[in-house]
Amino acid sequence: MAKTLVLLIMFLVFIQSQAVLIQKTYDYEVKEANFTRLCQNKTILTVNGEFPGPTIYAHRGDTLVVNVKNRGNMGITIHWHGVKQPRYPWSDGPEFITQCPIQPGASFRQKIVLSDEEGTLWWHAHSDWSRATVHGLIVIWPKIGRPYPFPKPYAEYPIILGEWWWQDVEAVLLDFMKTGGDPNSSDALTINGQPGDFYPCSSSEITKFIVEHGKTYMFRMVNAAMNLLMFLAIGGHEITIVGTDAAYTKPLKSDYVVISPGQTIDLLLKADQPVGRYYIAAKPYNSQPLISFDNTTTTAIIEYKAYKNLSTPPVFPHLPKVNDTSASVNFTGRLRSLASRAHPIDVPMTITRNFLFTISINTLPCLNNTCLGPRGLRFAASVNNISFDSPKISILEAYYGRITGVYNDTFPNLPPFFFNFTSTNISSSLETPLNASEVKVLEYNDTVELVFQGTNLVAGIDHPMHLHGHSFYVVGWGFGNFNRSKNPLSYNLVDPPFQNTIAVPINGWIAIRFKANNPGVWFMHCHLERHLSWGMKMAFITRNGNGPRESLLPPPPDMPSCT
Repeated sequence: MAKTLVLLIMFLVFIQSQAVLIQKTYDYEVKEANFTRLCQNKTILTVNGEFPGPTIYAHRGDTLVVNVKNRGNMGITIHWHGVKQPRYPWSDGPEFITQCPIQPGASFRQKIVLSDEEGTLWWHAHSDWSRATVHGLIVIWPKIGRPYPFPKPYAEYPIILGEWWWQDVEAVLLDFMKTGGDPNSSDALTINGQPGDFYPCSSSEITKFIVEHGKTYMFRMVNAAMNLLMFLAIGGHEITIVGTDAAYTKPLKSDYVVISPGQTIDLLLKADQPVGRYYIAAKPYNSQPLISFDNTTTTAIIEYKAYKNLSTPPVFPHLPKVNDTSASVNFTGRLRSLASRAHPIDVPMTITRNFLFTISINTLPCLNNTCLGPRGLRFAASVNNISFDSPKISILEAYYGRITGVYNDTFPNLPPFFFNFTSTNISSSLETPLNASEVKVLEYNDTVELVFQGTNLVAGIDHPMHLHGHSFYVVGWGFGNFNRSKNPLSYNLVDPPFQNTIAVPINGWIAIRFKANNPGVWFMHCHLERHLSWGMKMAFITRNGNGPRESLLPPPPDMPSCT
């Protein structure tokens, strides 16, 4: 009997040890597929023939493997947006930053290393404009046996906001990069790939969610649109925000949300209204009247179970005006970290590195002034007046392999020129940036305060800034020029939201703090795709600390070749 008990215990210990080694595996086949939207059939790039792509499910702290096979006709990379990938940037995905593209016919076994993320993230292509159709959710539940910090919802639903072009999106990219002008606007907005009731040939396929009266539902939302911040509201219902960017927030009741490209929001909806049908509606928020954009509205439907009167139109929500900057910043500015005993925060208090980064729209010379930007020039964009020039091999490969001549490590702490950044009368002589492949080097465990300063060069607009490999605390924000002696006095160092993407308001500033405890190369960029294409991007290199547990891990054997 005793021997049997010992054997049983040994078997259970073995099973438990093996469970740690088991990794959930997904197979992603990137391939063309046909879809019909807006009365027209179109071939788009997809994962597994799905649009949006498949959802990844995991628990906090899991390690996953995604076997990416490229069966498309162009090189591609996949980024796991908001996943910190501790010590393992090799699978992070941005083209020519941490890897070169997976070529047609090739494969790459990408490892996703989760750490403190809990909530909703997403994945998307990170090469050219292919993320328009190559994207999907990442759902990260609490560790097994751990509860949500709110009553468990009855069910969970995805809301993926996107854009749809009649034209091939790669053709949109090639056209505006060739002409130097603004890209063509999308022809429709989408919820879970469907435009909804207010577009041609779309009503029959509208996204629909069935709810039961009295039940509470979680909606996991991401803005996967290429170039638009979005307002979203639900007819007749108040919502409660409980998380953003895979970090919990203090419950925030609201009748609308604003969400930036790249950002995720978890919200709760209690089905407590009269049994009926209600629209979920989303439309753009655009603070710059000089640019063209897709000023349309996409819809989905919440339908109460057993509702019969389907001829009655759904209840439409109130949405802020398309240019309502106050509505945008008032929502974002009310987000607070949960900061509870079970979900503590750790805001850096002693700062070792202080940076001020200007983020600007710029212009570059154009042969015979024949481009479609201002005064016949070419549009560009910059961070600290440097428009990033992507190398032809990845910066991570060059850093790890000590290959010289690929990048410079002299990215400035401050902008090269100080002026009234948000003035309505800025000299056009300040518009021309430097083209360079510059990175900023951090020491392991540096504590960083970074102020993003928006400028009114060419035209001011909101900029959703995203940092790879880290989340950061948003400790302050405001309009106008950042004042180093006054503005930090009003920082929130008690419960600031913990995010990986934050919208810097038009002609304003945002202050973030983070700890550089993740060795490797980490991309930072605007998540408006046209600004990224114009050069509003840079990279951090965090050096190794002491010993192997504070050092960059070696690359996988199937890393895509750069030659």
